[in-house]
Amino acid sequence: MPVIAKQSTLFTQAIADHQKVIEALASQQQVLERIADAMTQAILSGKKVLWCGNGGSAADSQHLAAEFVGRFRRERRGLPSMALTTDTSVLTSVANDYGFEEIFRRQVQAHCMPGDVVVGITTSGNSRNVCAALREARVMGAFTVGFTGTGGGTLGTIADVMLCVPSDDTARIQEAHILCGHVLCDWVEVAVCERADAEREGLTQ
Repeated sequence: MPVIAKQSTLFTQAIADHQKVIEALASQQQVLERIADAMTQAILSGKKVLWCGNGGSAADSQHLAAEFVGRFRRERRGLPSMALTTDTSVLTSVANDYGFEEIFRRQVQAHCMPGDVVVGITTSGNSRNVCAALREARVMGAFTVGFTGTGGGTLGTIADVMLCVPSDDTARIQEAHILCGHVLCDWVEVAVCERADAEREGLTQ
């Protein structure tokens, strides 16, 4: 088979697999709504959302934190959110002094407050540094969320609520994670804008 034909097959198969996983996410709607409610209550109460993950999940953490701090679709105030994956000085010093498994847990100790939401993203559910972060977050009184693939792995025994994408394919899981993250951003943003509109109306009456 010519190379171009093989590449075409890869493309069509990827699209088909992606669509199958995304359609299967309908089974996770109640879970996603529970996460959205928790994030909304946290943000409206002056709390924050923290994100952590490795590799592509680190990139997703940064992406979603940026949507909160910047904006998703609507003009509104910046929302308190941060990715625990971005400060190279913190990451390298903690990894050097305490071990790679501690890079997120130590930051949770430093930044997390009761009532915050801490999201751990790991396609396997078994990333030890992510699991350690969520264990610490629970001790500190945060609401903990896991984004994983099928089964949930070790994180499923730790997090308050788990979004388990019905797939074992890392790429397809990551694609579903960012879709779900965007839904959460949209949900929280709507609530924040509605609160702001209600407050403005109250001031003008």
